[in-house]
Amino acid sequence: MSVEPTPPSSSIENTPSPARAGEDPTTTPASVDLPEAVGSQPPLAPPVAAKKYGRRVRNVHGDHFDDPWDWLRDKDDPEVLAHLRAENAWTDRMCAAQVGLAESLVDEIHALSPRVEVTVPVLEAGYWWYSRRAEPGAYLSHHRVPAQGAPDQPLADAASPTAGADSPAGAANPSSTASAAPPLLPPRVLPGLALPGEQLVVDENEWARGQEFFRLVGLTPSPCGRLVAWARDLSGDERWTWIVMEVDTGTVIDQSVTGAGHGLAWAADSGSFIYTRVDEAWRQHEVWLHRVGEEASSDTLLLSEADEGFDLWFSPSNDPDHVAVHSTSTTTGEAWVWLPAVPECPPLPATGRREGVLLSVEPAGDHLLVVHSASTDEGSLATAPLPRDLRECACAVVGGMRRESAGAAEGGEVLGVDAASPTTSPVPAGAPWSPFAPESTWVSVREPGPGERIVSVEAWADFCVVSMRSGALTRLECHQRRIPLVSHTMSRPSQAGAAETCTDAMLTGDGGATPAALCAQPLGDVWGPGRFVEVDSPIHTIEVISGPFHDTSFRIVHQSITVPPTWEQVDARTGTRTHLRTLEVPGWNPADFVEERVWVHARDGRTDVPVTLVRRSDLRPDGTNPGWLHGYGSYEISFDPTFEAMRLPMLRRGVVHAIAHVRGGGELGRAWYEDGKKLAKVNSFTDFVDVGRWLLSSGWVAADRLAAEGRSAGGLLMGAVLNAAPETFRVILAGVPFVDALTTILDPSLPLTVGEWEEWGNPIEDAEVHAAMRAYTPYENVAEGVVHPAVMATTGLNDTRVFFVEPAKWVQRLREATASDPQERPILLRTEMVAGHGGRSKREDLWRARAEEFAFVLTHLG
Repeated sequence: MSVEPTPPSSSIENTPSPARAGEDPTTTPASVDLPEAVGSQPPLAPPVAAKKYGRRVRNVHGDHFDDPWDWLRDKDDPEVLAHLRAENAWTDRMCAAQVGLAESLVDEIHALSPRVEVTVPVLEAGYWWYSRRAEPGAYLSHHRVPAQGAPDQPLADAASPTAGADSPAGAANPSSTASAAPPLLPPRVLPGLALPGEQLVVDENEWARGQEFFRLVGLTPSPCGRLVAWARDLSGDERWTWIVMEVDTGTVIDQSVTGAGHGLAWAADSGSFIYTRVDEAWRQHEVWLHRVGEEASSDTLLLSEADEGFDLWFSPSNDPDHVAVHSTSTTTGEAWVWLPAVPECPPLPATGRREGVLLSVEPAGDHLLVVHSASTDEGSLATAPLPRDLRECACAVVGGMRRESAGAAEGGEVLGVDAASPTTSPVPAGAPWSPFAPESTWVSVREPGPGERIVSVEAWADFCVVSMRSGALTRLECHQRRIPLVSHTMSRPSQAGAAETCTDAMLTGDGGATPAALCAQPLGDVWGPGRFVEVDSPIHTIEVISGPFHDTSFRIVHQSITVPPTWEQVDARTGTRTHLRTLEVPGWNPADFVEERVWVHARDGRTDVPVTLVRRSDLRPDGTNPGWLHGYGSYEISFDPTFEAMRLPMLRRGVVHAIAHVRGGGELGRAWYEDGKKLAKVNSFTDFVDVGRWLLSSGWVAADRLAAEGRSAGGLLMGAVLNAAPETFRVILAGVPFVDALTTILDPSLPLTVGEWEEWGNPIEDAEVHAAMRAYTPYENVAEGVVHPAVMATTGLNDTRVFFVEPAKWVQRLREATASDPQERPILLRTEMVAGHGGRSKREDLWRARAEEFAFVLTHLG
């Protein structure tokens, strides 16, 4: 598993391609980049880009459009770069009077951040791994300290003075029985104090030195504990280089894998790992095996996905013996299982693929847990077989022999492996191999109740935790096993030649026991009823965090907009909790604010839109308050209430903050999402406008004092509502906005367009979809002679998800058409010249970017 906290590994909430869908809607925007060589005098007028026709001409379904500003697309063109720098200079001029306010906001954000931060340690490969931030604006450094026991065993030294967050490391939970293993409690890491035996593994500050951009993700220890792998991005384009280091020496021993996609999983012997590669459209389409220390040119292709509407992805599970690999679109999924003990074998087919069935699987030792949409769009949880001789089949594949799994009689369908070709070619997605866990073998564990959406599952040896949605909030439900996990010793394959390829260690991972497969009948009885993990706050977000497979407890983190995140450890059998950490926020008191859920009637007369409303407790709905409405509404991504220190100065200043959970998001389940996509996309826009008008009519926000914000696909939302209801909003923040949607979705050569046809529809083939998109795409629907809100659009030159050209040309069109006074209601573009979709990488740069935006909003709200 990755040391960094990650979402649950098995989910059927859309797992979109790394495109406009891949961001957290609360992610901070691109930061301020001072213009280069724009002259000694500030500009006197906004830059005007020349109109150059004939560069992109559209004739589709009788619709003709010659785009005059598409020439701005070429980021290698000196004229384009000069224009972007001129835009930055104009933004500097127009924001000059707000610099003092912006600096005050930065100071407040800094004061609200702890001087030194430490994360809750995670147990992996015999060590506790954690991160420190030495000062508020710095990058992280990553550390480890030896655990006093085996990786999947309780700690032996219960009296360690440095152990335990609220109790000593390895101390049994008071509610545990004598026969139950004590929970794995982490050592308490104090700011500024090194633990005995502490090692510095990676210092991001050193790696970032001299770099304009640096981002580290996916820090993943090898099973042996000697190595660590992590991915680096130096431009913001999210094409990753994997770095492999020896932990003890800090020596880099491998950095040959470049331009990779997301995800890494180690082989059991720590000698190799799998990773994804992206195609020219930035689609994760292949899984490769890399041998540490060798050149990437000698890597082995294990799995490929030819269908441009699907993406390959994987996430290591708690179960160390199996890695689920998925290929998904937004409506259909398929899964394979890769065996770390037999890394040379391609992932073996598990579920097969049926159009319209979205699924993901989670290995649970002796069987699979499947979250799927076969019986209901709101998701079901089922068990599926995992044949006990899967490793023998894998060894046969590597050895070039034919083998059929005996799993049909012992817990699964026959896996027919014809090894005539797998030794020389990878498994193509949708290959005609017999899957060992097809839909016919699934046995239901949990169906959604009224208003529920089953999203994902995380499995441990003795329990699992189901992530759900209900009432536009997240929920967790823990299920205990009724049939215990049983191990057996696996024999070595008897086929001639297989022994030369597959050793005993490869067969068992550790040369010992491996879980025995469950037969078909017990699959329906293995899991007991669920118990919800409750949170006191009525408005909250709660998530489960992965952990050691044989642990008897699991970790959660819960938070809200006003309540900082708290990490707790939950005893899976008793539900007893141990507090691990609450984020320190100096000077912040959640009791000074009110956070509530309201429901706003939509104009269609049949829909109530959930709204998270936050305000200072002394404010009243008297029609005088400034307001800030945020929204997203795409890809079934839920905009859940989470804590963000950068938001707090706005709340302290008396700004009423609201999140409109509009249709197209996932807050109320799959049906809520379906009612805001393709031909129903307009519902996202009208929901947002209706919420904005309610804020005004209810008295919570004054007329002409309402700001709106959205990022990425939420930027499409901003462009659409600006066109539909410009009088409702006084100022708009549009971060990396997807405002030229029709042009992008009409061009299959652009990154990830084909995969997005399931979200927006295919305007090339479908005239109705084309007409619908033509009617709402923001860039092409700006009305002439309208008084528009003040606008600040932000983008990154290296953004792969939403190209910078979209806001660049949108700003040109807005300025050309608007009747607004350019001084009173400016329309600005801020381009970060060395960054991508998430903005600059240094934390303090992000603070400054956010402060500039908030100063812009506060100035124009008055």
